[in-house]
Amino acid sequence: MRAMRTPAEAIAEILGRIEPLQDQESVTLRRAAGRVLAEEVRSDVDLPPFEKSAMDGFAVHSADVSDAGPERPVELRSVGECRAGVPLDVSVARGQCVAIYTGAELPGDCDAVVMVEDTESEGDSVRIARAAQAGQHVSHLGEILEVGGLVASPGRRLTAADLSVLAAVGAEPLPVFRRPRVSVLTTGDELVPVTERPGRGQIREGNTLYLAAACERAGVEVVEVGIVPDDEDQLLARFGSALEECDALVTTGGVSMGKYDLVGSTFERLGVEPVLHKVAIKPGKPIWFGMRGKTPVFGLPGNPVSSLLGFEVFVRPAFARLSGAGEEEERPRIRRGIWDGPPTRAHWREQNLPATLSQAEDGRDHLAPLPWRGSADIFGASRAAALAVVPPETVVEPGGEIEYRPLV
Repeated sequence: MRAMRTPAEAIAEILGRIEPLQDQESVTLRRAAGRVLAEEVRSDVDLPPFEKSAMDGFAVHSADVSDAGPERPVELRSVGECRAGVPLDVSVARGQCVAIYTGAELPGDCDAVVMVEDTESEGDSVRIARAAQAGQHVSHLGEILEVGGLVASPGRRLTAADLSVLAAVGAEPLPVFRRPRVSVLTTGDELVPVTERPGRGQIREGNTLYLAAACERAGVEVVEVGIVPDDEDQLLARFGSALEECDALVTTGGVSMGKYDLVGSTFERLGVEPVLHKVAIKPGKPIWFGMRGKTPVFGLPGNPVSSLLGFEVFVRPAFARLSGAGEEEERPRIRRGIWDGPPTRAHWREQNLPATLSQAEDGRDHLAPLPWRGSADIFGASRAAALAVVPPETVVEPGGEIEYRPLV
């Protein structure tokens, strides 16, 4: 392994080692939200599929009402009505109109719609008090999407809005990439499950709860969550089993330089090629990353805020690559705002400071530091809406521009 990388160098090296999974499966639209599309989808229909009214009102010949106005209303005779799903199969002559409702098909003889607010009706007599031009309040055949038009490309992570569009073009079922299977394990003799009361020298374990939830938000399938003692035989057994069954392994704890920090050496005994250990980031410097074949392996630090940051900066983009998602998901989630805290302290590593987030009247995001006691203080960090990013050897003054990682 080479010398300590910067965060940018580390994530570039991680992404350079990971290949997207190619396995596909079919899912119904009902189950497709959050999945990554594996093949392009093209439309089998025009959208709209017909000339469609965009308003409630009256379908007219625009030439009949081109000069209409409040002082010179035009009187037409209504010869029927069109509502959504029930087209009107009658001829509409000049001087006639048809009541029409939003979403209904425009009668073939008409070329415009006058809003109902601009009309007065008495029996079948309709007074039009506003001029209309051809195409007014009409959604035209295929203006949104034509037959054969591209709807979605491979690598798109499907949103709820996408499902409505895909339904309109009959894309059922959908070809998607299989979600990566991930194990999340934590190490430490001091750790007990949340259901147990800690004894002397023990603490309840919570890192895996955060990491498993974060993994699932990132679109992967978590198949194992658990605690492993700082025992070489048990580490070999649990890590080895996970590596055989999963597409990626994420652990937390045991990656520093202490006598019982056994994670890195255990990985290597299991055939994991070490790629990097330690990144110039604060908190979270001791992160470990390696590959066993095509399986990425992450050893995150045990302090909870370090684990949180390590996942956001390094693991989340790696899972985007593994899932076959587009490059946009691999990019750092970095925004810019204004620092409302005291001057930051310069440090040789990139610092990530828990902060609140608010928006000023000018629309700019403002960040204020939260009191916290370092990388073990998950309570303090849990109240943060963002991590303010301070570059190495940099002091950010009050009112200065600063980058931040959103956490919400």
